[in-house]
Amino acid sequence: MGDMLATLKAAWRNEDLHKRLLFTMFMLVLFRIGGSIPVPGIDRVAFTEIIKRFGTLGSMMDLISGGALTSVSIFAMGIQPYINSSIIIQLLTVAIPALERMSQEGETGRKKIQNIVRIFTVILGLFQAFAFWYATSEVAVSSVPKWLTCLVVVGTFTAGTAVVMWIGELINLRGIGNGISILIFAGIIARLPQMITSGTAYFNIWTEQSNFIMAAVYVVILIAVALAMVSLVTYINIAERRIPVQYAKRVIGRKMMGGQSTYLPIRVNQSSVLPVIFAMAIIQIPSMITSFAFINSDSPIVMWFRNLERNPVQYVFHVLLIVGFTFFYSSIQYNPTEISNNMQKNGGFIPGIRPGRPTTDFIRTCANRLNWFEGLFLSFVTVFPMIIGAVTKTNGLWFGGTAIIIIVGVCMDTLAQIQSQMSSRRLKTFLD
Repeated sequence: MGDMLATLKAAWRNEDLHKRLLFTMFMLVLFRIGGSIPVPGIDRVAFTEIIKRFGTLGSMMDLISGGALTSVSIFAMGIQPYINSSIIIQLLTVAIPALERMSQEGETGRKKIQNIVRIFTVILGLFQAFAFWYATSEVAVSSVPKWLTCLVVVGTFTAGTAVVMWIGELINLRGIGNGISILIFAGIIARLPQMITSGTAYFNIWTEQSNFIMAAVYVVILIAVALAMVSLVTYINIAERRIPVQYAKRVIGRKMMGGQSTYLPIRVNQSSVLPVIFAMAIIQIPSMITSFAFINSDSPIVMWFRNLERNPVQYVFHVLLIVGFTFFYSSIQYNPTEISNNMQKNGGFIPGIRPGRPTTDFIRTCANRLNWFEGLFLSFVTVFPMIIGAVTKTNGLWFGGTAIIIIVGVCMDTLAQIQSQMSSRRLKTFLD
């Protein structure tokens, strides 16, 4: 904690980082202001009642948006269409050769793919906004023509999604941290006080337990478990697997270079909070489609998807999606072949492992083992509070583990970026 405060103080004294921090804060304020501007043509009270019918799905969407959904604001859909679009395009990059070639074109290809993501975000936003309007068309203002209400609601929601996407990209460009993660982080932080005071979190136990002593024990145990999970997530975020690397001695000119021993670090939590965010977004899609498109249907299939939150199968889905996205994200971000080739070019080798293909296989095996551990760890932290909430019949615990992962992950990633930029600026000043 002391190191974090010292880093923030040092960053605040740096002129460039000071501007970046202020810009990030300004964007978050803009995000919160947009979450309070209502959309015309919808009865807020009636719309909120419809959202409450969706149970955990509605609560999750509202929490990510920072309360903008139940406020029926222009940012009601939040960053969710952008997340879904990013997931779909990344999956299609593996399946479509044209996108795969584009992803291998370096910075130019990345910009092209980002433009595709933006366009697809607007398209998804249009579909989701229309679903919002269709599900709530009965509570629209009666004095306004239906087609005009549809145009206003769909246009406003879609424009709000585009603005939120723009805010996230501006934070990436001119601010500090990952813009999308920071917006989700801001939404969670903004809703936590209301969750606690409204009795949807730990305080709800006091009213459900008749025995005062037993209720106090439950509260203490839950707080202790929450603190333990925060400590565990923090420890895993900074943990790394260090593979020893030895560099052979080489004669360059008249000097003997190399010969030192070092290590190749592989972070245990390479993908940070992204698998949890991706899994959370994907698992909402079936429930959201059935809840909006078939709002008056009593079909067994529709009811099964609509009540998925109360079905133990959802835990299996969460685990499979988190583990799958952990391996997927690692495969597109971590290249053992490139690392092995660079090591060989510089005269490095892993003791006991032959250079070339054996080194690549060894690094890939180590990374895959860490992926299994990371995926199962993220699954445990995400699913465990859900199971505890279901067993103790305590509302509000379903998002506990996910919130901890996102909050801790975003804080540590942002702090790491601040430290990295401070180090690069100190080096630049020294060289100048």
